[in-house]
Amino acid sequence: MQDDSEKPFIRGLARNVFFAGLVSLFMDVSSEVVYPLVPLFLTDVLGATKTAVGIIEGIAEATASILKIFSGWISDRLGKRKLLMAVGYGISVVSRPVIAGAGTWLEVLTARFIDRFGKGIRTAPRDAIIADSTERSKLGLAFGFHRMMDTVGAVIGPSLAVALLYLFAGDLRRVFLASVIPGVIAVAVIIIFIKEKKHPGYAHVKPPRLAISSFDGRFRAYLVVIGIFSLGNFSDAFLILQAQNLGVQKGLIPVVYLLFNLVYAVSSAPMGLVADRIGLRAMVAAGFLFYSAVFVAIAFSTSNLHIWFLLPLYGVYKGMSEGNQRAYLAAIAPAEAKATAFGVYHTVVGLALLPSSLIAGVLWDRVGAKAAFLFGSSMGLTAAIVFAAFIRNSRKRMGA
Repeated sequence: MQDDSEKPFIRGLARNVFFAGLVSLFMDVSSEVVYPLVPLFLTDVLGATKTAVGIIEGIAEATASILKIFSGWISDRLGKRKLLMAVGYGISVVSRPVIAGAGTWLEVLTARFIDRFGKGIRTAPRDAIIADSTERSKLGLAFGFHRMMDTVGAVIGPSLAVALLYLFAGDLRRVFLASVIPGVIAVAVIIIFIKEKKHPGYAHVKPPRLAISSFDGRFRAYLVVIGIFSLGNFSDAFLILQAQNLGVQKGLIPVVYLLFNLVYAVSSAPMGLVADRIGLRAMVAAGFLFYSAVFVAIAFSTSNLHIWFLLPLYGVYKGMSEGNQRAYLAAIAPAEAKATAFGVYHTVVGLALLPSSLIAGVLWDRVGAKAAFLFGSSMGLTAAIVFAAFIRNSRKRMGA
């Protein structure tokens, strides 16, 4: 029998899926008021280099990502998702006043670390809540819906940033402080509306071990592919810097970033539906190839008009891939170790961001923006080739 967390709540989506999406919407409003302005705050206000931007983004993501595997494992071991999710979102809200008061790039690093620390705690349990509450045949839709809601917040956030910049006469610190409000709303939604799903069928199952070897070869192969891709999937902060590099005015940076997120939001749920029909593997592979193509185009862009066209295309890539990469993971991970699996996945992605963002920053400072984006493109293409090889070998073994 289905409990309340699994029953259809709206348009076939379970209650927890809907409210997890709403939480992400409000939190992304909070995050995206801040995020597109941080690179400008670092370089224009604090005088940081592009390499410093890469170090900040890489260390914050990579260090905090270690928590994702532990939070996922603890969630599976205790059978608790909601508490870890609420604590993680709450910690991220605390980072906003810290960045507002920063006087050096090291203090911005501290704020980004606090934010990512919270994300490290919340991400795996949240994704496990979505997977636990969804039928396998609707995983693409569920994760696509979640990415859509997350990205609707990312559309509202830059719009709000533009309004706040006008209201506060360009005072970035006051804008950062205002971003606390939607973050607090996100935590309240978790406490009031998310329902913990009971797992009576897992009582006899031994708690998952905190080891890659506890998962099958298909899961481990997928992690290798994701690791390769993530090595070239550096921080979106570099896209913002490229927009500025090509002449997009500072006041329009949140607008072009809003356009990217709008396309991302609109495409996520439909791409999830398509993936459920054509197969999650096919959509994941297509996402790698599309990413590679978009980054080649960004590398050779020479006008701010190119960015107004290419960032929305990057939004299409996000819609194709962000939710469906997680949906494919949910389809191949064992039911009793879902949160641990998501924790391992997010840890691999996060740990790769340190070298990827550092490499991108160094390439930009020493060679140029073109070299950074071509590096990202080559890693996307490599991931697609390796993924295809793994799939082919898997089919051969099944045939044997």
